[in-house]
Amino acid sequence: MNWEGNLRKMDVKLGASGKNEVQYRWLGADILESMPPIDPHLWIGQELTLEFEGEIHCAVTGKRIRKTYGEGTSYDAWINAPQAVESVFNPELSRIHEGIALRDREWEEAHHNQPHVVYISHTSGLKVGVTRTTNVPYRWMDQGAAGAIVIANTPYRQLAGELEVALKTHMADKTNFRKMLAQVDFDAKLLLDAREDAFEWLGEAYESFFEDDATPMEMIYPVLSYPAKIKSIRLDKVSRFTGVLSGIKGQYLLFDENRVFNVRNHAGYRVKLSS
Repeated sequence: MNWEGNLRKMDVKLGASGKNEVQYRWLGADILESMPPIDPHLWIGQELTLEFEGEIHCAVTGKRIRKTYGEGTSYDAWINAPQAVESVFNPELSRIHEGIALRDREWEEAHHNQPHVVYISHTSGLKVGVTRTTNVPYRWMDQGAAGAIVIANTPYRQLAGELEVALKTHMADKTNFRKMLAQVDFDAKLLLDAREDAFEWLGEAYESFFEDDATPMEMIYPVLSYPAKIKSIRLDKVSRFTGVLSGIKGQYLLFDENRVFNVRNHAGYRVKLSS
């Protein structure tokens, strides 16, 4: 196998087996022209060589850049992108449901003035999060969650963010990637107990939005073995490396010798991949 192109974040979906197995698609571009997706599961157990060609291209404009922001974009493209609006990072700040756009009305109507869920996922530990209803369960798989459960349904993003803010005083809203890349076992009872705690913390003011019937969902990743001690690979520091791929979890490729490679963080990098 020989592949050359600019990296993009991997796509995720559930497998057809009915076992909640996470399936990935390797995506890339020739600068801006999309390339056919590849099934990276076929690489697991094989020795791969990844070589950085020394060029990074903005995923929006295609121009050559020295550093990326967001997912493979230049600084100018990122600060002007609808996806960089502050309500992406702080959902409680969204006001599009009031008819007030913070940056891009059309984008915010399509992405933020839509039904959202508040969820608890088990990544490195329990964490609270917010996403559009249509992003379930893909958001959880993208995070590398072992399991997750919806705890509330809201008609728009701001309200979901309000619930999240209330819960962040009791549980984390970030993932420790080093712990996430260890073997985290699915625990349905842990998630169900966390949901009951969340209901109690939120109280009657939000009771009409609670989701009582959702069941915990398990995510099963294509991993042969997990690293014992994480060694992150950055192409800015190591332009070429070879290793046996032992699995994929979240947006990470797991290699032998405890090495891990974050694909999302290298979006825009032009690389050669061979086996």
